[in-house]
Amino acid sequence: MKEEIPARQIRALYTETTIRVYQAYAPAIADAALKAGTFVPPFKRERMTWIKPSFLWMAYRCGWAAKPGQERVLALDITREGFAWALEHAALSHYDADVHPDREAWQNDVKTSPVRIQWDPERSIRLGPLKHRSLQMGLSGVAVDRYVDKWITAITDVTPVMREIGALVAANRIEDTEALLPAERPYPG
Repeated sequence: MKEEIPARQIRALYTETTIRVYQAYAPAIADAALKAGTFVPPFKRERMTWIKPSFLWMAYRCGWAAKPGQERVLALDITREGFAWALEHAALSHYDADVHPDREAWQNDVKTSPVRIQWDPERSIRLGPLKHRSLQMGLSGVAVDRYVDKWITAITDVTPVMREIGALVAANRIEDTEALLPAERPYPG
């Protein structure tokens, strides 16, 4: 029997102490981050930076590492403690009547929160939308500083595997992608 996936669920590759998120950048930003072990210029701390725990959502966003400015895909292992802090200090990107008493309360949350949460359709191996949603988290201000200075424990360039999976999908060799995909599972909490 196939597992019923909740409408909103964080699925990720994680350990007892870290959770993996993905970001795609131009080569200059990716190379500098890989060399430094964290983000340094030309990365701009002043901009909101979006992290995604879903490999396939990242593949959709960057077009299998082919979109201009997103040719390099980084896997960032961050502390679960930092991820929990981000969730605790987040506001939804869009008004939700089930969460907020009114639009004014939601707007106040957005103004005062350094983190945005967005739930977008998760993606299939062919990058089509699925019924359940995947988390994207936008970090700004103090959240970016914490991310860059404290939360990142490892950075891995996953561009080659992203492109290899994309090529296998393009060749309709879907079964061959299974061993290459990260073993993402529901994130506790």
